[in-house]
Amino acid sequence: MTDKEITELYFARSENAIRETAKKYGKYCHTIADRILHSREDSEECVSDTYMKAWETIPPKSPAKLSAYLGKITRNFAIKRYEKRTAEKRANGELSLALDELAECIPANEDTEHTVLSGELTRILDAFLSELPTETRKIFMRRYFYLSSAKEIARDLHMTENNVRIILFRVRGKLKDTLEKEGFEL
Repeated sequence: MTDKEITELYFARSENAIRETAKKYGKYCHTIADRILHSREDSEECVSDTYMKAWETIPPKSPAKLSAYLGKITRNFAIKRYEKRTAEKRANGELSLALDELAECIPANEDTEHTVLSGELTRILDAFLSELPTETRKIFMRRYFYLSSAKEIARDLHMTENNVRIILFRVRGKLKDTLEKEGFEL
């Protein structure tokens, strides 16, 4: 079933929309949640929450790319669950490693939340990413959006793990410079 057909099911308020979404994107959403949570039960709950959120938001939204829309919802639910869980017990995982890596180049003051919500930081990040070479952008997104390890990225892109780490280090440096030029205090 195509994304358009699935979206039409949501607009028709057909319960088949969730079934078809699960059939087409269930594995994709589980992969995103699993990379963050490393818990089958928690991942299952996040994916269920994703389906409910899609049901609640389509309509009025009509996502241009259903996979990206569902992936973002799943990722947000998984990160919230991860933060809640790690507040209770400090666990390790790719999310904490990725956040540590980004800490040096993403602003972390009381105005950051407002900046993100206003879209300014998002606009700058989008512009920054669009200027990167395709392979570098893929590596950055795999690491910091999909939370793939450097080892997984290296394997999938047929490069060495060290090369991936060097590319990420350089991109973080460029991102830091870009944000400082835009007036962010890091």
